[in-house]
Amino acid sequence: MKNEMYVEFSSVSENEAFARVTVGSFVAQLDPTMDELTEIKTVVSEAVTNAIIHGYNNEPGHYVSISCVLDENEVEIIIKDEGVGIGNVDEARQPLYTSKPELERSGMGFTIIENFMDNLEIISLPDNGTTVHMKKQLSKKTVSK
Repeated sequence: MKNEMYVEFSSVSENEAFARVTVGSFVAQLDPTMDELTEIKTVVSEAVTNAIIHGYNNEPGHYVSISCVLDENEVEIIIKDEGVGIGNVDEARQPLYTSKPELERSGMGFTIIENFMDNLEIISLPDNGTTVHMKKQLSKKTVSK
């Protein structure tokens, strides 16, 4: 059965935890493993944090949106902002790259997302925001008799 949810919230750092828990709760209906659930919550945290800190320069008054689609054992998550965008997506995907070294950011956000998800697509245009599109196939659990 296909199920979908959509949520939009203010771009304040306190909402990162809200986003992580909301998506985690929604995905829980597929009965993922603890590792899968942790990975999904982590990628949501990374993408939302990027939107708030990098997309909106940590300035309130903007919105981040998340849509999540569950279809069989697949999870699809799309996180969008309408912020400053990413000038060079390929460069931003490199491990340890950060556009805000003064904040002592690790530069591992996209690397973590790539490692935890099966598919990652980043669409971004300067001054038009960023869309992070992720997919993950959950393991099928076997029921012992």
